[in-house]
Amino acid sequence: MTKIKLCGLSRRCDIEAANALMPDYVGFVFAEGSKRRVTPAQAQALKNALSPGIRAVGVFVDEAPATVAALLGGGIIDAAQLHGGEDAAYIRALRRMTDRPIWQAFRVRTQADVEQAGRSEADCILLDAGAGTGTAFDWGLLDRVERPYFLAGGLDTENVAGAIRLLRPFGVDVSSGIESGGGKDAEKMAAFVAAVRRENP
Repeated sequence: MTKIKLCGLSRRCDIEAANALMPDYVGFVFAEGSKRRVTPAQAQALKNALSPGIRAVGVFVDEAPATVAALLGGGIIDAAQLHGGEDAAYIRALRRMTDRPIWQAFRVRTQADVEQAGRSEADCILLDAGAGTGTAFDWGLLDRVERPYFLAGGLDTENVAGAIRLLRPFGVDVSSGIESGGGKDAEKMAAFVAAVRRENP
């Protein structure tokens, strides 16, 4: 069964829509400068309203490991997704502070990027076109990926089924593809989840 992550949730109504759909994961963005950014207090309120069956992933860009570990230890998030220039030393430092899952995102432009992702010490890798740009990359670069991964970047209701049939990723991650007018759209969220689940009867 392809895992589903709905990322960039920032409002109570987003959580209510997610609870009705029961994806595997939702994402809270803590990165400075992101239009989807939430504060720790906002994330705590959202997590409190989230169904216990859905895990919350915090998205960070070059944040101090201690800050990430505090959010994990406080139960505000269940896993950390590193979306900046974090390296193996950063992951090791974070592991000394927490036993929670660590994800690492990679911007895929060349085969070398895919190979680098394959060597990551993170528990899970996410392959993306960029930092929340909402665009897809050349999926043909993924034919040699030898470990499970989340596919992200440019996914929406129209193309996610084809992506699953072609690539069989461990999971799919969507943010801009379920938005309208700059915010999450409950109907698009439902349509995306339905499209994924039709490929996993």
